[in-house]
Amino acid sequence: MTTATAIITTIIMDINTNTAFTISNKCNDCFLKTYQRFFDKLSLSDNRRVEFMNFFNQTLKESRYLSAPEIQRKLSRMLTKLTGIDDLFAEEKKQSNSIALTLYPKWKKRVAESQNPFDLAMRLSIAGNIMDYGTNHDFDLHTTIHKALNAKLAVDQSKELQNRIGKAKQILYLGDNAGEIVFDKLFIETINHPNTYFAVRGGNALNDITIHDALEVGMNSVATIISNGYDAPSTILSKCSQEFKEIYNSSDLIISKGQGNLEGLLGVNDNRIFFLLMIKCDVIANLLNMANGSFIVYNPTQIN
Repeated sequence: MTTATAIITTIIMDINTNTAFTISNKCNDCFLKTYQRFFDKLSLSDNRRVEFMNFFNQTLKESRYLSAPEIQRKLSRMLTKLTGIDDLFAEEKKQSNSIALTLYPKWKKRVAESQNPFDLAMRLSIAGNIMDYGTNHDFDLHTTIHKALNAKLAVDQSKELQNRIGKAKQILYLGDNAGEIVFDKLFIETINHPNTYFAVRGGNALNDITIHDALEVGMNSVATIISNGYDAPSTILSKCSQEFKEIYNSSDLIISKGQGNLEGLLGVNDNRIFFLLMIKCDVIANLLNMANGSFIVYNPTQIN
């Protein structure tokens, strides 16, 4: 064991035995797995690894009241500083978009021919949420699509969502991951609402989408793309730009995709928000009192 590896091991043990943090130790483990994959991918030197892990440990100690996405932002920005790589997930995002775009013509045809286009497109959008390198780099998109199309939703408020879409004058759709965005595009096409905004991150954040990624899949052909103005893998309203907040406040309906957006908005208690996602970790599963792997269409203010 090298000196650097020994130091990193000690740091990890310190983090996992410290119960003072408001975030779960399982969140710490998830953070570690994400960045340890980068250590190997980038062949980071021992000195750089130690420098990052010391920052990691200090950040968690000083961030007891921050959400997981805000902590991810701090960690990502530090790794960018150490490596000089601005978009750490550029390769994964491009690959994810390419894979999803290959599937797009097939599923667009099936949605058009479906007896219930809304339900099929919505489930495909939720299935696309598995394309998340922040929580799981080893996912199976095809298996997840099959499960999403056939599973009973753990929370199913899709009828109310469809009803709200029909009444809304303006819709704000909060995007999440690259690749997934292609299925979001298909869902938005199916909704076919004349006044839809699609929100992306304000900067590089894990494999979450930016304006570049949205344009790459042609999202601008079905919605008006807007940045939320903040480079965390979530929607943190207090940090978002004024332009975004104006669109947020003026929208009749907000469709929030993915765990990251849920973590940023779950406590907002806004009856306009519908969360569409696949639960991908035990922390969120326990928070919502649902099984890990569940698919949900969820408005917390609605009675099931």
